Amino acid sequence: MSGNQMPVADLARHVGEEIGVSSWILLDQTRINEFAHCTGDHQWIHVDAERATREGPFGGTVAHGFLTLSLLAPTAFEVLLTRIAPKSAVNYGLDKVRFIAPVRSGKRVRNHIKIAAVEDKGGGRFLVTTDNTIEIEGESKPALSASVLAMLMG
Repeated sequence: MSGNQMPVADLARHVGEEIGVSSWILLDQTRINEFAHCTGDHQWIHVDAERATREGPFGGTVAHGFLTLSLLAPTAFEVLLTRIAPKSAVNYGLDKVRFIAPVRSGKRVRNHIKIAAVEDKGGGRFLVTTDNTIEIEGESKPALSASVLAMLMG
């Protein structure tokens, strides 16, 4: 454990605080198309730039909501693993997820992470709940907000 990393149990002292902000991630058309390919969701509003520009409500294609949601795990690892050093981390689920604003193709997003709760489950296990807000660069409304649960083993 490096000198600036805290034990997992110490996260409890930071409940209610924003623990960090991830790096910006570009949601360009290539990434959107790859997500469509992986998930089988080829709805035109995501993958047909010409039609989305002509007929869509957002002036072009938009990222899938679930693509944006999928960024929670890597951004949480980026933010949390610079502050703590768990032996392992397991996705435990989601509580409240809200898709607030669409992410237009070519926009960048980043995750603001706040520690909402830390529950000692015994045996070095801690159920950590974070409140996540995916910001869209240059826009007033976020893309989504979600409460994420992870089991961290100290």
